[in-house]
Amino acid sequence: MQVNAAEHYKALAHPMRHRLLFALERPATVSRLAAVLRTNKGNVAHHLKVLVDAGLVRPAGTRTVRGGTEQYYARPARALHYTGPGAAENTAVAFQALGAEIAAAAPDPFLVLRHLRLTADQVRELTATLTTLAEDTPDAGDDGMRYGLLLGLYRPHDPDSPSD
Repeated sequence: MQVNAAEHYKALAHPMRHRLLFALERPATVSRLAAVLRTNKGNVAHHLKVLVDAGLVRPAGTRTVRGGTEQYYARPARALHYTGPGAAENTAVAFQALGAEIAAAAPDPFLVLRHLRLTADQVRELTATLTTLAEDTPDAGDDGMRYGLLLGLYRPHDPDSPSD
């Protein structure tokens, strides 16, 4: 799914909403999400409503439990592609949420930050490789362990560069 509209980025202005998107790898209820994210159900319900209104989360069915009805929610897509106006400004909030997730992760997450000098052709090739990795890596289903995958390629601001 392309995250590129102003209403998307407005909805993603809070780190809890990113954390909800991370947690919604499969449909879940408010109660389940509150337990996973260690927060209260009212907080989850409020932030879910904002995400639903922005089209970043959708209702995904109901189930009757002990005389009540539980609503399930899901992401409309398996991957979210942050693009367009607003993507750069939203990065700090997204990374704040991602940082919290990594800090709570199992020991020794694999993280690499490297700066490279690349040609335009290398950028196109690397972007295609990363896109293939993100889109074509098969999911192991319920037999596999859950992992987060963050891929990025960016040009740091260089005040000495004539094109910045």
